[in-house]
Amino acid sequence: MSTSDHTATPPTPPASAPADLSAPTETPQSPDVDPAPAPSAPTADAPGAAETTRAHNPYGLSAGLYNHDLAPTQREGRTWRAYSIFTLWANDVHSLGNYSFAIGLFALGLGGWQILLALVLGGLFLFVLLNLSGLMGEKTGVPFPVMSRIAFGTRGAQIPALIRGAVAIAWFGIQTYLASVVFRIMIVALIPAAAALDENSFLGLSTLGWISFLVLWAVQLVIVSYGMEMIRKYEAFAGPVILVTMATLAIWMFFQAGGSIAWSTPDSKTGADMWTSIFGGAALWVSIYGTFMLNFCDFTRGASSKGAIVRGNFFGIPINTLLFGGIVVVLAGSQFRINGTIIEAPADIIQTVPNTFFLIMACLALMILTVAVNLMANFVAPIYSLSNLFPKVLDFKRAGLVSGIIGLIILPWNMYNSPLVITYFLGGLGALLGPLVGIIMADYWLVRRARINIPDLYRNYPQTTYFYQQGMNPRALAALAPSAAIALLAAFLPAFSAVSSFSWFIGAGIGAVAYLLVADRRWPAVDVPGEEIAVPNTH
Repeated sequence: MSTSDHTATPPTPPASAPADLSAPTETPQSPDVDPAPAPSAPTADAPGAAETTRAHNPYGLSAGLYNHDLAPTQREGRTWRAYSIFTLWANDVHSLGNYSFAIGLFALGLGGWQILLALVLGGLFLFVLLNLSGLMGEKTGVPFPVMSRIAFGTRGAQIPALIRGAVAIAWFGIQTYLASVVFRIMIVALIPAAAALDENSFLGLSTLGWISFLVLWAVQLVIVSYGMEMIRKYEAFAGPVILVTMATLAIWMFFQAGGSIAWSTPDSKTGADMWTSIFGGAALWVSIYGTFMLNFCDFTRGASSKGAIVRGNFFGIPINTLLFGGIVVVLAGSQFRINGTIIEAPADIIQTVPNTFFLIMACLALMILTVAVNLMANFVAPIYSLSNLFPKVLDFKRAGLVSGIIGLIILPWNMYNSPLVITYFLGGLGALLGPLVGIIMADYWLVRRARINIPDLYRNYPQTTYFYQQGMNPRALAALAPSAAIALLAAFLPAFSAVSSFSWFIGAGIGAVAYLLVADRRWPAVDVPGEEIAVPNTH
């Protein structure tokens, strides 16, 4: 990642550069918008600044919208191939939170084949949605906050970017804390005397807890400081590690149970109640990835081809989800066969491993996994959100440091231990993600039909495509308000408990329909590539 020029001036165009890239777009806008300045005038958000004149800024880009990390990536040199995409899912699907969720389906009365069906149905739906999201990044080469400018406007994009970033920062801290719990188990296994450091408390953590948390926190900051390419390499390393570890743990449990498992509990559901739970489980599996559906483009902007995304998603989502479901059924069924209890997470099994060496190896694998999940799902998103908020000050590395500090000072272990915070704050923000997905997808695929003027994503004056009204698209906001309200009601009101599992779909569907009803189709979408203002895929 280049950090020396985070307010990089767009590259000087070659002599053969197309004329429509070095001047404001001629795409017409609503008549109530002020006329555009002359091509040589300063941009609207930096009046009078010499560096924004045509001579120094030949493409008329805004310094408040463009920097090295927000710029589109050049097609040549993109390094995210099918294996890189696959390992993203190899890590994320097998996260500790996902295991807790899927094992919880067993506790709620779904049997083995019913859990597998719920996960496969959800995985197939995710495969379609994440292909649509991923292809957006491959075509444009831009991160999520810039992608949001298409539907919400150059300034309105801060709304979805900050919602996504806030959710991610909180979960970054929480996931780091959960990994630190495993780290503490490993430390005590290696150094039994360290257990004495786990008996006090300061701001909710023991001395050993603080040591464990800060070590893992610092490791993640170091990885992020090297940019997206280092994240790609770490994910590629971690993916096989966790697949082998979880498969080995399942095989060990299977033999511990005498070579057979319990496929269900005595309280298994049947009839309509069973099918409602299956479809509800599938819907919840999709909603878990509601955050990632928004910012998958943060990764696929570096994808080498459309085929790489589709292949990586195919093996990483439906196929990998089937493997994940098989491991869940074996773990939960084996434990129930052994003593009639239902585990809550793989960590419960790992603590019972009698061999210290294997206990340490299993703990190490879980920490590698949690860091990998955290980097992809909870660290990259707030980095781009903060860089989008302060593009002149925060590059990828600095935004990563700020995100990490925020994730520390919110004392995430206290948030995790507070059901009210998890349910109403994080749950409420999460409920807003469905409408955002619906609006952004509907605008990109159905209204514009993937025709995007990429240079205009970085221009902030009237008569550019995404300026709308002072940089805000009131039509997108009008669609967001009612769909978000309905999604929140469906998620939290007891009267809607029967459909609460489907709140993400309700929000996404209403958001998409509402936007399609109010979208402005008076002007044809223009497809203008961004290669002339793109940067190498090295950050």
